[in-house]
Amino acid sequence: MTERTIPLTNITDDLPCDSAVEVCTPGEGKPESGITRRKFVKNTSGMSAASLLGTAALMTNSDDAHATSEWAEWFQGNYRLMSDEEKQEAVDRLERRYSAEYGKDVTVDTTPAQEGVLFGYALNIQKCIGCRRCVKACVEENNQSRGEAQETEWIRVLKMEKGEFSEAKMGEGYPDDYGIQVGGNAYTAAGVVIEGEHYYEPEKVPEEDSFYMPIACMQCEKPPCVKVCPVRTTYREPDGIVVIDYNWCIGCRMCIGACPYWARRFNWGEPNLPKDQMNPVTHYLGNRPRMKGVVEKCTFCIQRTRKGRYPACVEVCPVGARKFGNLLDPESEVRRVLASKRVFRMKADMNTYPKFFYYVD
Repeated sequence: MTERTIPLTNITDDLPCDSAVEVCTPGEGKPESGITRRKFVKNTSGMSAASLLGTAALMTNSDDAHATSEWAEWFQGNYRLMSDEEKQEAVDRLERRYSAEYGKDVTVDTTPAQEGVLFGYALNIQKCIGCRRCVKACVEENNQSRGEAQETEWIRVLKMEKGEFSEAKMGEGYPDDYGIQVGGNAYTAAGVVIEGEHYYEPEKVPEEDSFYMPIACMQCEKPPCVKVCPVRTTYREPDGIVVIDYNWCIGCRMCIGACPYWARRFNWGEPNLPKDQMNPVTHYLGNRPRMKGVVEKCTFCIQRTRKGRYPACVEVCPVGARKFGNLLDPESEVRRVLASKRVFRMKADMNTYPKFFYYVD
């Protein structure tokens, strides 16, 4: 119970009524009593589930199952602290709401991490052609927001230029008149820099003299995003996947600032997920529909990988550049890559210990 009532008084007392951490009666302004979400949960912690649902119906002044379900979510605890019964109640409630909202049978899985499994990923940047099929497959599989104005993509593909240091340019630096010279090779591609081109629209790929470096969540063993989360809503699972309990995210975005890999996305508006494009096979900690004001990111397709399947990006890659498997299994694809290829990890100097590896043949 201690973790459910993490003090947030200094953060929430002055927030506006539409904040993700306050409870307001519909149609009214800031609560007269100044009650925050967590204070409200603390004060009602002794009430039964039936009483809370009844209260939700009264406060929404509606018999609508969708509205009642959303209000009920305000009263549920942190996922890690829920009992099995509480988890099942939350899942049943979400399945009813999503099924009614999207017009199809939606399942919300809660399969836990398997014992003896530590997921890892390897990507051959020598093979990647920059087609970004992985990006689109990820969007479709993980119910990310659609549309030009609200498109959310968990995978980012960087375009890098190939180049070399040229002896012919050694004397082309400037400005000579002031006795200070910038090297002639300073403004041409020469090796790899992480500040590659993040957005590109070529007629065809791969482009000449270019190579590509996809980036997503590195599922760090020492994730800085987890360290800075003030409400412990993001955490590392036993199989190494860093997850987010969306119902407890307060939208502070501290995790986004802490992540050195540009891996997290924030929903500034209501996500646009068309009913006919919604993937009904979801996981509570993964690809279930998110809401406005929360952070989301790659979860190694937790709804697939915990069922023994590959992530969507691995399956769709046309050149076989992506490998996935159990880092604790010496016979897995990813372990074979680590044992036989030239491997590196991005920003390894930051001691985040990513489980996402890059390699070349």
